[in-house]
Amino acid sequence: MTSVLAQPFQARSIRESFPALSVQVNGKPLIYFDNAATTQKPLQVIDRMNRYYREENANVHRGIHTLSQVATDRYEAVRKQISSFIGAESDESVVFTSGATEGINLVAHGFLQPRLKAGDVILLSGMEHHSNIVPWQLAAERTGATIRVIPVTDRGELDLESLPQLLNGPVKLVSVVHMSNTLGTVNPVKEIIRLAHQVGAAVLVDAAQSLPHFRLNVQTLGCDFLVASGHKVFGPTGTGFLYGKPELLKETQPFHGGGNMIRTVTFEKTTWNDPPFRFEAGTPNIAGGLGLGAAIEFMETLDWQAVHEYEQSLLRQTTAVLRDFPGVRIIGEAAEKGPVVSFVMEGAHASDLGTLLDQEGIAIRTGHHCTQPLMKRFGVPATARVSLTFYNTPEEVDQLGRSLRKVSELMG
Repeated sequence: MTSVLAQPFQARSIRESFPALSVQVNGKPLIYFDNAATTQKPLQVIDRMNRYYREENANVHRGIHTLSQVATDRYEAVRKQISSFIGAESDESVVFTSGATEGINLVAHGFLQPRLKAGDVILLSGMEHHSNIVPWQLAAERTGATIRVIPVTDRGELDLESLPQLLNGPVKLVSVVHMSNTLGTVNPVKEIIRLAHQVGAAVLVDAAQSLPHFRLNVQTLGCDFLVASGHKVFGPTGTGFLYGKPELLKETQPFHGGGNMIRTVTFEKTTWNDPPFRFEAGTPNIAGGLGLGAAIEFMETLDWQAVHEYEQSLLRQTTAVLRDFPGVRIIGEAAEKGPVVSFVMEGAHASDLGTLLDQEGIAIRTGHHCTQPLMKRFGVPATARVSLTFYNTPEEVDQLGRSLRKVSELMG
């Protein structure tokens, strides 16, 4: 497929595919710097979902009539797209979910919990999103297992020197974020996977933040499970997927019960369908799934080396702009970062910064970013976060700097 991008990277031309980027907020052009929360959607995604409801609306996997067959074939084609996009062993390795959170819960309760006993260990990192903490806590509380945590350094990197000791003992699973939604830190997950496998632990990678910025191959990484959310990769909300090694999915129990995930049902006993269908109870988000397929088609047109270089240039520019301000402290300055910058400003609460920047048309995220343990580690209640992607521009970053000066003057 021919790339829509040429060297040098042309953000302005690609912005034309994203209608939301042309709206005004508070009478000013929208500058959208909240991409780690959710990305904007290209016309291809919006049009694909509309087409389903206009021309193809039928339930999947159940009907023999033509419309149902068409919907089923096109929905299942998305599973093949995802499998190819992430380099999975087979299409059956991909489970449709409502997002990364559901995928983690499925692994926690369907795969891990039946294997846990008192004294077993789940290893997480100190920069995890709540979605990659709470499901494991629930599994641990129900079984008597314990949770260990890989510490985070002052630079916002994982303390990998502590890993051999943390992996000592009955560690059953390691679950780690690939790219931090708060710090932007890109963790060396391939090395973590290697070390975890040496002690017989399974590994889940949370790729919700990394997949929008890097091409991933699950077989190259060697992970046992990987989760991602559609709405962070320019697709619809309420979509996502879980990748699992085929042999492990066969050993995983269903998390939800209902239609299509069964083989036979009697009042005495139910038998399960094969993976991935045993994990997909009920009518799925069909339009959303087709929209996710359109998002992946869009992403496959990108020159990912050019994307990476461009986003890194935006990251350097944003970091430099923020460092120019007295009283600004950047939280997390890892050597390997994606295009995310969290910061605090002396004398200004993060929520006040967000409100005042919104008056300038600039959308940033403020708060604890669902990483309260990480906030505690750095001794702050909240940060302001600027998260960028390839449709942002250097001019928008310059405008952020001008608006921050204005906000700083207003706050005295």
